Amino acid sequence: MTDVQNRHDGRGIKIFRTGVTEVCLPFLIADGEKVQQVVAKIRFTVALVDNLRGTHMSRLMEILTDWTQAELKISDVEKILLDALEKLSTDFAAITFAFKFFTEKFSPVSQKNSLSAVDCVWDAELERGGRMKFTLGLTVPFTSLCPCSKEISDFGAHNQRSLCKVRLTFADAEKLSDVSIEKLVRLIESQGSAEIFPLLKREDEKFVTEAAYQNPKFVEDILRDTVLALRRVENLAAFAVECENFESIHAHNAFASHEEILSEVSS
Repeated sequence: MTDVQNRHDGRGIKIFRTGVTEVCLPFLIADGEKVQQVVAKIRFTVALVDNLRGTHMSRLMEILTDWTQAELKISDVEKILLDALEKLSTDFAAITFAFKFFTEKFSPVSQKNSLSAVDCVWDAELERGGRMKFTLGLTVPFTSLCPCSKEISDFGAHNQRSLCKVRLTFADAEKLSDVSIEKLVRLIESQGSAEIFPLLKREDEKFVTEAAYQNPKFVEDILRDTVLALRRVENLAAFAVECENFESIHAHNAFASHEEILSEVSS
């Protein structure tokens, strides 16, 4: 059959990214010794040379489908990109996985177990002959309690649910097998006034409410504490943090953000 995509194109324009988006597939995500099934939304692209009309997008789908049958670790993403470089005869490939990652939570007093969902994004790119550049995105919820409200009130203080969004870029792709999503989630959620639990009995609710009251934090406090915590993470080259409090007594939210470069990414 005629291969229209391989026909010559004379417009002289190299396309930096072409491929498939909004792909939804099941994957077995391995994090340390734990494995969980997720449904990921994927964007998978490659570069296209200036003299070819189109790329073979079906080959991208073939690569992804093959990986749905295996446990997928962060370090395996480079294998997917290398496969794309070879099968599509290109010098650049990039992929984004977005999925809900679940951590097991135990309520602080009753010890009831439940599952807490965190938005997780794997973002990776690879040039032929180079090392993979990998960024991990996490959106972690927790509780914040206003220090000012506590200070000026005779009793009580307003609190709210908060989100911390981080993007973590790692220096050495060869050490990505040491990255634990769950440990990073635990690290980030501990920077709020109190953790959030999907399941709480009355005694747990009392504990969490009082814990937040004893640990008041402005959005700026949470941001700075998160920055200090991330500076201690091994193999981290750069990070970006956004903290947002969904204010309970205002019509607006409170927001703070910060970015840092810690080291160069290995090439």
